[in-house]
Amino acid sequence: MEAMRSTIQGWIENPVKFARSHGVTLSPSSNDTDPDKQIHILIVEGFLLYNDRSLLDFYDKCFYISIPYEECKRRRSTRQYTVPDPPGLFDGHVWPMYLKHRAEMEECGLEIEYLDGLKSKEEMYNQVYEDIQNTVLNRL
Repeated sequence: MEAMRSTIQGWIENPVKFARSHGVTLSPSSNDTDPDKQIHILIVEGFLLYNDRSLLDFYDKCFYISIPYEECKRRRSTRQYTVPDPPGLFDGHVWPMYLKHRAEMEECGLEIEYLDGLKSKEEMYNQVYEDIQNTVLNRL
């Protein structure tokens, strides 16, 4: 997670320089050339991001895609791994670790918006997009 902290810190210090150094093309959002007035959004993704307390201060918005046990097990069973899961791995390790890490996340004190993982990707994207858009507009 040290690499993650360092990467996020580099973006915070200079998002334009960071984007260019990582080959990301920036689209102009306005005619405002003052970097302090420009809006930059960094999306950090990963299922254990809320479990590392050293990262928590970086987050302005938090989302978590949640799915029930049955759907999670079904999706896991349809994945094609180079080395297949041994019998009992999901119930004996994967799901218990999910519950453990989710409980830790829920105790971290962040305001997390839960997304229904049974919805389509498009529906979840639109929900997050609208939420971020409203947050940005409320800060202007």
